[in-house]
Amino acid sequence: MVGYDPESKCVSSAEAAAAGSASGFVTRVFISPLDVIKIRFQLQIEQLSSRNPGAKYHGILQAVQRIFQEEGLGAFWKGHVPAQFLSVGYGAVQFMAFESLTKLVHNVTSYDARDSFVHFVCGGLAACTATVAVQPVDTLRTRFAAQGEPKIYRNLRHAVLTMYQTEGPRTFYRGLTPTIIAIFPYAGLQFSFYNILQQFSEWAIPTEGKKGGNVKNLVCGSCAGIISKTLTYPFDLIKKRLQVGGFEQARAAFGQVRVYRGLLDCIRQIMREEGPSGFFKGLSPSLLKAAVSTGLIFFWYELFCSLLC
Repeated sequence: MVGYDPESKCVSSAEAAAAGSASGFVTRVFISPLDVIKIRFQLQIEQLSSRNPGAKYHGILQAVQRIFQEEGLGAFWKGHVPAQFLSVGYGAVQFMAFESLTKLVHNVTSYDARDSFVHFVCGGLAACTATVAVQPVDTLRTRFAAQGEPKIYRNLRHAVLTMYQTEGPRTFYRGLTPTIIAIFPYAGLQFSFYNILQQFSEWAIPTEGKKGGNVKNLVCGSCAGIISKTLTYPFDLIKKRLQVGGFEQARAAFGQVRVYRGLLDCIRQIMREEGPSGFFKGLSPSLLKAAVSTGLIFFWYELFCSLLC
């Protein structure tokens, strides 16, 4: 099971980092198209509806068809290189920190490391640590996925140099505040619900029926991802809007653009112009992505850990 367990052989910090990196790398290859569609939906000011003539995207299948026709198959993996750096780095730091924190809590406090509340707190802290470490790469990934044709950034090196020279070093941390606010409960809920669902499956499935452990990990991870993403989704949308600040010229082909002066201004403008539903644009592909990515992350992590052990 994910997290420190005093009754079973546990992975070391190095093994947790290796397994986390590998699970992030494999998962990213599969979820990149969903991520691109989700980001396009989140950044669209116009209502996501076929009844709105100004809306470029209004549904998952329509978006897939339009992106393919206008930008080709490779568009679904735009920003894949920085996204892989993000997934590998994030997975390594998050799982290494989580395993270390749950072990620390078990050894120095009266709490049981297998408790769901411990998993919530340690999962949130581990995710915050990983987020700060990889936020610049996340900003690069968002900009690559958001840009249309012709491209503003030719490659990763050109993007880093252009952003640094024109916008300064702080631009790599755009959207960090809503990210930190959202990532703690999101990751905490992921780990705690995964733990709860694993414990429930242990209770519900008889011992003789526990052969499909990998499938169980996949299902528990997917359910945990859907629950946690739904509860924290508005912060993810706000983060994406802030990350493309100063990048408006590359967004002109996609419809209206907005300039936000900060977190509160972004919230006010979305509420005023798009209404409460504006905070949930792109929820459908995001939930699909959350189910697939979280399920695969925990599936691959547990699998790689068992191989390393």
